[in-house]
Amino acid sequence: MITYLLFIAGFVLLIYGAKFLVDGAASIAQKHGISNIVIGLTIVALGTSAPELVVNLIASFAGADDVAMGNILGSNNSNILLILGISALIYPVAVNVNHKWRRIPFALEIPIAIFAAIIIGILANDNLIRPINTSQIDRLNGIILIILFLVFMFYAFRYGNDGVEKDVRLHSYPLWKSLVMIPLGIGGLALGGKWIVDGAVQIASMLGMSEALISLTIVAVGTSLPELATCVVAAYKKNAGIVIGNIVGSNIFNIFFVVGISAVIQPLRFNPAMNFDILVGIFSTVLLFAFLFFPRKNILERWQGGVLFALYLGYIIALVLGEMGVINLNFSAFLS
Repeated sequence: MITYLLFIAGFVLLIYGAKFLVDGAASIAQKHGISNIVIGLTIVALGTSAPELVVNLIASFAGADDVAMGNILGSNNSNILLILGISALIYPVAVNVNHKWRRIPFALEIPIAIFAAIIIGILANDNLIRPINTSQIDRLNGIILIILFLVFMFYAFRYGNDGVEKDVRLHSYPLWKSLVMIPLGIGGLALGGKWIVDGAVQIASMLGMSEALISLTIVAVGTSLPELATCVVAAYKKNAGIVIGNIVGSNIFNIFFVVGISAVIQPLRFNPAMNFDILVGIFSTVLLFAFLFFPRKNILERWQGGVLFALYLGYIIALVLGEMGVINLNFSAFLS
């Protein structure tokens, strides 16, 4: 019972820790004359990936590589299939297209997200290309991902400024309160992340389930709760213009930044069975692209949200059936 309680409490600490850290840092940055645009593209954007980053780092150092990789792959899949699916069911979601690219019938962020989903699959299976014995995201792979992250950040600063000013909502706090919030946020992230990783490993052991399944489902959805809450509230208020941009941006950050940093600090062993989850990530991102831009409406309709949500349920069912041995989701034999 204590394990379950700490596991749940870990998510609470993780979410509020990220909020305190972002709000405190953004308030200090604002007082020093840093624009909302820069704050939005750095502190706020990185803050949304803080839960995944902390869980990954703790899991990596603990040797729970399935937790680390499952967290990222599961979070990205739940972001598109679950969060966007629910958001669109509540109210049709419009894509936030930068005015500089309005003559182009798609926002560049989604093709970048497709590329990110493909590149993580290539790097995770680079033992098929390079003369190495194990599948892993090693330090070289991590450096490649960080370089791609820096390129993406250059694109975001160069072409993504328009519309950010009005999308960022910042609270101004007294300096002393901001200085208190930052260490509280860091402490909440660290403690919450440890409880989640420890809980995931123990729960998987107690229930006879793999760490990968727990991480791809419960941990992944838990670390995506900030995005889920934000998107559902925005959709309910019929103010969904930035929902897709936030989700797609989070997926890009998760792969380029979170996995990149994690691999540079500690190489991540890759379970070939997770190639199924990579394929689901690629398929779901391509499907989102098709839903939004082939009709050229730039809107995710309710029926499309229903399809995404149904696919997420099918994805979870497939993971459970794979865990039970009813179906085989390990495609490593086809890749070797």
